[in-house]
Amino acid sequence: MTDITWQQRIDCFYEQDFDDDDPQGSLTRMRILLSEKPEGDPEALFELAGVHDALGLEDNAISLYRRAIAAGLEGTSALRASIQLASTLRNIGEAAEAVSILESMPDAGIDEGARQAFLALALHDQGRHAEALQTALLALIPTLAGYQRSLRAYAAELPHTAEKP
Repeated sequence: MTDITWQQRIDCFYEQDFDDDDPQGSLTRMRILLSEKPEGDPEALFELAGVHDALGLEDNAISLYRRAIAAGLEGTSALRASIQLASTLRNIGEAAEAVSILESMPDAGIDEGARQAFLALALHDQGRHAEALQTALLALIPTLAGYQRSLRAYAAELPHTAEKP
């Protein structure tokens, strides 16, 4: 029998057991997995935040993301927690805080495109449309087979004047 890791079981939960039509059942099943970790474990708090977020329980998710980060969440999980926190803040109308979090983050590695995409959305919500478009374009450019130089130049030419929503 193959021994699967805790993270693989978390991934399996989202693939097989998560049901947004049964929030209580989903939370119960996630809590069973999280009970394998010590109380206050940053990874467990992060996963609990994620399931609350996926269920649309934003206020709980925000609090849990903050607790996970404060508890010493590290590496990719810490970067993802910050991205997810910012996304959730944006969803509840706190775009300024979302922008602040996303702009203050270091390069998010494999999730850098996601960081830039959520930053573009938050900038747009703040009425900073040219910056939002520039951010989105600069995130997209590395994935293109051609036109990179011209698109970088066009993105740089976008005005950054005070904009109104």
